Amino acid sequence: MSTRQFIKRQVEELNEEVINLRRDFHTYPELGFKEFRTSKIVYNYLKDLGLEVSNMAKTGVVGLLRGKEAGKTVMLRADMDAIHVQEENEIPYKSKNDGVMHACAHDGHTAMLLVAAKILTKYKDKIKGNIKFVFQPNEEDAGAKYMVEEGVLENPKVDAALGIHLWSPIESGKVGISGGPVMAAHQNFKLEIIGKGGHSGSPHTSIDPIITAANIIQTIQTIQTREIDVLKPTLIMFGEINGGSAPNVIPSKVELEGSIRYLYEGGDQSPEQPEKRFERMVEDICSAYRAGYTLNFIPSNGPLINDDKLADKVAAIAEDVVGKNNIIPYVCMAGEDFSEFASRVPSVFYFVGTGNKDKGTDFPHHHPRFNIDEDTLALGVEMHVMTALSLL
Repeated sequence: MSTRQFIKRQVEELNEEVINLRRDFHTYPELGFKEFRTSKIVYNYLKDLGLEVSNMAKTGVVGLLRGKEAGKTVMLRADMDAIHVQEENEIPYKSKNDGVMHACAHDGHTAMLLVAAKILTKYKDKIKGNIKFVFQPNEEDAGAKYMVEEGVLENPKVDAALGIHLWSPIESGKVGISGGPVMAAHQNFKLEIIGKGGHSGSPHTSIDPIITAANIIQTIQTIQTREIDVLKPTLIMFGEINGGSAPNVIPSKVELEGSIRYLYEGGDQSPEQPEKRFERMVEDICSAYRAGYTLNFIPSNGPLINDDKLADKVAAIAEDVVGKNNIIPYVCMAGEDFSEFASRVPSVFYFVGTGNKDKGTDFPHHHPRFNIDEDTLALGVEMHVMTALSLL
């Protein structure tokens, strides 16, 4: 029996365990930096495996497996946090925490990496190097940078980092992987339009922030289509508008919030400069309507750029696991703070499809009816194990 066949058998034997772990995490979801129950379970699980275990970044957990011989260090990462969503699924393991839900598959990620760690510890004497099992808090709001600041990539120094996302837009059983940019840089913005309140029967005595805001929302869209090359994907989206108190009152201010995403290296030195273009338009429109403004950008993560050579290696492993016909290139405009690791060490972040219409697991991420095809958990476990062993 080949090593891969033996590992596949081990994964199958632990399939019930990975499902039970995932369902437990799903039942008791916790928000970023509040993953206290999840963190304790992860810590004790890794400790029971005989790993060197430590806490990091408040609720983060790192387990270190040292191989028999010295060598490189591979990092495998899973995220643990849930989000502010009220679950609408009627399932036995429905969230018991009101207004909090694992609507982005992090429960599956945590379960997969725990079981992968259990299998990989059995190969300790055959591993040349080390494996860091990193369970990260607060992915939804840039928790990775805190782990980096606290030294997760050091002692021992990480030579390669790998991450998996269960992904409902991809059909179950398929693996999406590409080299280069695969997920977008992401930052939120808060914009306050400052006008002059008054009576709606005499608007000429006021400065209307609502009509100013409406023109900003409309005009900003031309940045994406008229100022930046469409081959440099850029998205500027408004997600929240607050203003006004009555139908016959012109408010004194309107608050807008949204996000900017782009699939390239940004910053002041980039030719695209979406943030500068955004503020230029805001300033000019406010001036035209005699309004003032305040604008704050809130960085979340940079673009996630996969190492090309490492991506080819992982794709070859995935091809061996699921077959060549089930490997697809995949790039999306969602954000992912795994980019904090990928910007510092050769890394690959890839997608294991979990979309199955017949099972109702084809809802988009962050939807109140989001769920995963639990048959794909085993595939994620196997990929974690095979990539780590292949690289070491």
